[in-house]
Amino acid sequence: MTTLPTEAFHFHVGIIVKEFAEAQDRFSELLGVEWGRVLELEEYQVELGDGSKLTVPNKMCYSTGDPHLELIQEVPGTPWVTNEHSNLHHIGFWSSDLAGESARFSAAGCPLAMRGRDGDQAPVSFAYHDDPIGVRIELIDAGLRPTVESFLFTPPS
Repeated sequence: MTTLPTEAFHFHVGIIVKEFAEAQDRFSELLGVEWGRVLELEEYQVELGDGSKLTVPNKMCYSTGDPHLELIQEVPGTPWVTNEHSNLHHIGFWSSDLAGESARFSAAGCPLAMRGRDGDQAPVSFAYHDDPIGVRIELIDAGLRPTVESFLFTPPS
């Protein structure tokens, strides 16, 4: 059985959406969610579980309160796609050893679905692993925590 180390802990749930602004408005209306800043990148380097290297757009934001909701704009050809069952995409955990934990998850039967990269260096920033029960786990480099908390969890001015 794969378990996260004690320094890894849950902090968000990721949801893939087709209409970003509409989803923000809807969750705000229904749940009273306030959104932090939107991060939008024209080119973001990722590597799929099969080793394919892609550069894709990335648009995402987090809600400002716990537990955090993360909205991610759909990107066809990646794991960031909606489906007919649920657009709940992943459960996110901070990890103080991204490469080690990612390797451990793969060895424990949770194959890599996608990870961040910088050229040929990977994993960078995050790694998604698919569990056989149908839940995707995101490991996020805990070194990014101060930046994420100070920027992405803060409402825009």
